[in-house]
Amino acid sequence: MARTPSRPAGPANRTPQPLPRRRTPGDFAKAFLAFVALLGLVVGVPAALVASVGWPLPHRMPSLDMVRQQISVNVFVKILTLVVWLAWAQFAACVLVEVKAAVSGVGLPSRVPGAGPSQLLARQLIAAVLLITATAASFTPGLGHGQQIEHTSRPTVAAAQQLPGQHQAATVAEAMQKQAAAQAHHAAETREGAAAEGATKFYRIQPPEGRHHDSLWEVAERHLGDGRRYHEIYQLNKDRVQPDGTKLSEASLIRPGWIMEMPADAHGGDLVEMPVQAPKASPQLQRQIAEYAKSGGHAQPAGQAVGARPAETPATPGAVPEQRAPAAAAPAPAPAAEQAQEDTTASSTDSGFGLADALIGAPLLAAGVLGALGRRRRMALWQSAMTAVAGRRGMEPPVPTGADADVHDALLIGADPEAVRFLDLALRGLAASLDEAGRALPVVYAAWFTATELHLQLAQPSGEPPAPWQEGRDATVWRLERTAASGYQDMTPETAAAPYPGLVSLGTLDGARLLLNLEAAPGPVSLSGPAGARAAVLSSVAAELATSGWSDRMTVTVVGFGRELGALAPTRLRHLESVAVLIEDLGAEIQQRRAALGAAGHDSVLTGRTGPAQHTRWAPHLVMIAETPTRAEAAALAELTAGAGRLGIGCLVGVDAAAPELSAAWDLEVTGDGRLTAPLLGLELTAQLLPAEVHDAVVRLFATADTMPGPDGDDPAPATHAFLVDITERGRPAVYARLVGTYEIIGLDAPDDERSALLHEALALLLLHREGVHPLVLASAMWPRGVTDEVRDALLGRLRDWLGTDEDGSPRLRTDARGRLTLAPSVVSDLDVLRSLHYEATEGRGARRASVRERLLTDALGLVRGPLLADRAEGRYGWLGHEIIDTQLPLLVADVALALCAHHREQERPGKAIGVLRTALASSPSDERLWNELLRATHESGDQDGLRALVGELTARSGPRGLPPHTVALLDELLPAWRGDAGPVAASAG
Repeated sequence: MARTPSRPAGPANRTPQPLPRRRTPGDFAKAFLAFVALLGLVVGVPAALVASVGWPLPHRMPSLDMVRQQISVNVFVKILTLVVWLAWAQFAACVLVEVKAAVSGVGLPSRVPGAGPSQLLARQLIAAVLLITATAASFTPGLGHGQQIEHTSRPTVAAAQQLPGQHQAATVAEAMQKQAAAQAHHAAETREGAAAEGATKFYRIQPPEGRHHDSLWEVAERHLGDGRRYHEIYQLNKDRVQPDGTKLSEASLIRPGWIMEMPADAHGGDLVEMPVQAPKASPQLQRQIAEYAKSGGHAQPAGQAVGARPAETPATPGAVPEQRAPAAAAPAPAPAAEQAQEDTTASSTDSGFGLADALIGAPLLAAGVLGALGRRRRMALWQSAMTAVAGRRGMEPPVPTGADADVHDALLIGADPEAVRFLDLALRGLAASLDEAGRALPVVYAAWFTATELHLQLAQPSGEPPAPWQEGRDATVWRLERTAASGYQDMTPETAAAPYPGLVSLGTLDGARLLLNLEAAPGPVSLSGPAGARAAVLSSVAAELATSGWSDRMTVTVVGFGRELGALAPTRLRHLESVAVLIEDLGAEIQQRRAALGAAGHDSVLTGRTGPAQHTRWAPHLVMIAETPTRAEAAALAELTAGAGRLGIGCLVGVDAAAPELSAAWDLEVTGDGRLTAPLLGLELTAQLLPAEVHDAVVRLFATADTMPGPDGDDPAPATHAFLVDITERGRPAVYARLVGTYEIIGLDAPDDERSALLHEALALLLLHREGVHPLVLASAMWPRGVTDEVRDALLGRLRDWLGTDEDGSPRLRTDARGRLTLAPSVVSDLDVLRSLHYEATEGRGARRASVRERLLTDALGLVRGPLLADRAEGRYGWLGHEIIDTQLPLLVADVALALCAHHREQERPGKAIGVLRTALASSPSDERLWNELLRATHESGDQDGLRALVGELTARSGPRGLPPHTVALLDELLPAWRGDAGPVAASAG
């Protein structure tokens, strides 16, 4: 793999600054030729047209007769002359626009409509002329790359300009190095001036508003008048301990509540001077500033550029001025969890809160894993319910403990299902729009994804993007703003296929997340680096592909690692032991795919993902190889996968530094400190990793999801962690919350209106998790877009005050030894009572006395007033999507009803049994056990007409799928003639 030469990695500004440049004779020659060309095009062309042709338009208004006349040679020449005049006018406008922007040095050139090539030519000529002026240095680096980015609040676009396949320019490297040196000199002068004046001012990073996060760029814009001076703030505060114990290590990674020392010329109303001079600052802030000021005055090492880190190998300099090393410039708005935890490395997986940064900083991966875990737990619950012959002793999977609990909390904090949904809808919507217009899907190499936008990097220009997509910096970038995707809300896998399922997260740069399309790579992609870091990247890629929400069907093959990852997606992920076996299988599959494409008349799988066959074929096959192939295997693999992108096959291969050369299309390298670089692609990212300890904990979560207590279990309790309440009169709770149905609270005064909804939601979360909730999990549930520690702590304080204390003075909201929030036993919900009544009726006193069992079960069924939190406000309680309570509650209600039904049938009261089952079916209408018991109870009542009506109701509900086999067998036993009575649907069920 090619390596970049070592040099200090300094930050580069978003907007290029003029730099001193030594003029060479070649520069003067280029400037002279460009001036001659401009003079000829701007002045010479119109002069020649006037002299040779004259006025091309008619001297009088054209009539119908003139239109009917035959076009003469003279008329034809004048028409051509008119076209040339129009082209000249457009070029002249481009020259004026470019000259104004270059000379003023303010802003970016305006785009002249329809003048892409003309404006590019004008820009190149003017830049060559200005090459010998002071303005040239800031203008030249962007010559060959089209329109620049117009909004500094979108760094992802700047990052996207450095895309797969682009080569780097040496002139840009020189300009960026000189610019960094100039910035270092300017920063040193600023520090000396500040010390001379003796004025020290501070700024506190503000909490986020919605999805907007404060950044050093914006602070510099507000208080220094120029966002490009952010590096001065960075240098004043670099590596100083903040009030929360962390340090500023990269300019793009700042956290709300941090204190920033400001240059002496800073101005603005929200700045604070030293505490003795700032009576408006709170005492706490004064103390923090005083402590913070003690660590100031650190000196920049001699000879080191501003922002550079010694012993660090930076990325290859970018091909455009905005491309910068990761230590530079203002970040884009990003989810708080991602922005706060983006500095993850392979050697450090602890966030400081006992949680895994690797998952907190990976919202797409965490959302996929959490969704798959929820599906596995729901399936285990249903299987436990449907296979139990007698009563069950568990309704919930075991609660994770220790490291597994920390990883589970990190999943809850890091997951961003809304981001996954936006990505899925945006891609499907694009496919649907292109299909409707009769256009093929373009080849996409990569995507840059932020909280506000999605940018797709195309392999080549593919025309105008369909609305609401827009063209990015040039014709090879399509972008979509998140707010413009509302028209895609109805997209589903049935309406549009997933066009780019091979997109997978590799890492982040300044808040923008890079997703590389492995399926589109024109050959194998190699990954080198230390074995541990390499394994962490491969595990992350495999886990995200196996659980991604923007794909339909795919095969993920892991070779030499990850057999245990099959638990995440048993139908999608498979494991092979060796590369030799893979090559044999892959060769046969490639032949089949080529034959299928030829028979279908498609040139690639992308054309097969639109049109009538989009749902039936062309699922991708993505391969991850951990073991380094031998020389022969590497050659065979390169030959097989050359051009396999059009077949829907992608391959990521981990290689050792001393391994035989692999003819890879793209080379990636991960470093020991968690940086992912690709010099030929111009990338340097903070890698997305799944370290070994986190990987193992995720696998254990899936393993325990299947561990459901069965009817023959040894544990007599319904679950080892179940919270049971005293259902006697002595156990009357101090606070009682009704969650099953309309949300009501008894025993507490109503809180203030403005905080009521938030406090109720937080209490509901704690009531559904009696085992405890991590404070960060609660904060991410209440504020999915992020929140400061101060706001979170304020909510907990209000919640603690609202709940009050027990008679012994102990608070009802407590913190256990693990740091998790728990509720006192005196705070109870109707769901707790429902579980306790069911347990007492089936395993406690009710198991010995029929009358007690009937009373307890009747009381339990009476608690069911509707679905969980039936009146919850729209837009809130989004965290319920991560829960399995939507499966647990209907199954619990069904268990109660089945036990009470069995009691009534024993007492030969089928009428009451029917009433109980009908009540339960209102809450659990898809539970086959309830319908089967209803059939038996109706048959025992002797109501044959009612039984036939019930059969008709069942067949109508079953639809085209027909009745389940158990129900069919039961009907054959109870009503042999049911097929003829129920009609065609019943007949098909048999």
